[in-house]
Amino acid sequence: MNFQKTLAAAALAAVLGLTACNGGSQNASQAEGGKPAGDAPKIGVTIYKYDDNFMSLMRKSLEGEAAAAKNAELLMNDSQNNQSTQNDQVDVMLAKGAKVLAINLVDPAAGSTIIEKAKAAGVPVIFFNKDPGEAALKSYDKAYFVGTNPQESGEIQASLIGKMWKEHPEWDLNKDGVIDFVLLKGEPGHPDAEARTKYVVEKLNADGIKTKQLQLDTGMWDAAKAKDIMQAWLSGTSGKDIEVVISNNDGMAMGAVEAMKAQGKVLPTFGVDALPEALQMIKADTLAGSVLNDGETQAKAVYALAVDLAAGKDPAASSAYKLDANRNIRVPYVGVDKTNLDQFLKQ
Repeated sequence: MNFQKTLAAAALAAVLGLTACNGGSQNASQAEGGKPAGDAPKIGVTIYKYDDNFMSLMRKSLEGEAAAAKNAELLMNDSQNNQSTQNDQVDVMLAKGAKVLAINLVDPAAGSTIIEKAKAAGVPVIFFNKDPGEAALKSYDKAYFVGTNPQESGEIQASLIGKMWKEHPEWDLNKDGVIDFVLLKGEPGHPDAEARTKYVVEKLNADGIKTKQLQLDTGMWDAAKAKDIMQAWLSGTSGKDIEVVISNNDGMAMGAVEAMKAQGKVLPTFGVDALPEALQMIKADTLAGSVLNDGETQAKAVYALAVDLAAGKDPAASSAYKLDANRNIRVPYVGVDKTNLDQFLKQ
C-alpha cells in the first residue's frame, strides 16, 4: 500500500509539479466563490456531453479551478454528443473573444476541423480527454493535448484482473485455467476504448494467463446501454459460462452489475475511472477493481495551461505541468482494488 501511495503522489507531482451550460448553449461560468476581474481572459470550453459520468466530474473540477483562481472566465458549453453543435459553439466562443479554446471533442476525428478554426483566429487550442491524434497536433504549433496514455489503462486493468484471478481460484467456474470473459467497449474509434479493449487482453496473455472472449459489444460509455447488453448476455447461451466482466469504464461496469443483480448473479467486474460510486462498490465487494483516471489532475493541467497560453507565456517553461516533445500532458493511471482503496476514498 505504501508503494501505491508513493506512485499516486509521484504521478500528481510529475504532472503538476509543486503547484498545484445547458442545452447546447454557451454560458459564462464561474463556480461559487466569486468572479474574476473584468479584464480576465475568456477561455472557451466544450464538454462532449455533460451527462457523461467522468466528464461531469472533470467539468466540475475545471469550474472549481476557475472559481479558486479568479484569473479567467470560462465559457462553458455542453455539446450534447453532437459534433456539428460543437463546431458552432467554437465559432461563437471565438466571436466572443476567447483567448484560448479547451475542447473535449465529440468525435476525435474532428480535431482538424477545430484546429482550422483556432488557427484562422490565431488562438491556442487545448484538446483534453479525447486525443485528436499526433498528425492533427503537428499541424498547428499552438495545439496541445491533456489526457492519459490509453495503453497504460488497459495494461493496469489487466494486472488487476490477473492478480485477483490467481488469488481467487473459485472464479474459474469450469476449472480449465482460462478466463472466459465478456467485454463492454466504449465508443468505437475513441482512442481510450480501442486501446483498453486491445491491451487488457494482450497484457493478460503476455503475463501467461489464457483468455477466451465470449462476448464483446459497445455500450458507448453508458450505464443504461451496458445494463441492457449484460442482461442479454446473461440470458443467452453463454450466460452461464461468464467468469469475468471487463468494462472500458466504470459507468458501463455499474450498468453490468445492475443487470447481474436483477438476475441474482455475482461476477467479478472491472472498470476504469475510479469514480466515487465505483470506489464505494469496491468497498462493498460488488466491483472487483478499477483504474484511476485522474480527472481532477487533468483539469488542473488544462486550466493552468490555458491561463499561461492566454497570458502569452511559454508553456514549456511552466512548473505547473510537464509537456512532452509533442505538446502532450499525460497523467498516469493507478490501479485500485481493496488493497489500496482507502487512499482514494474521500472522507
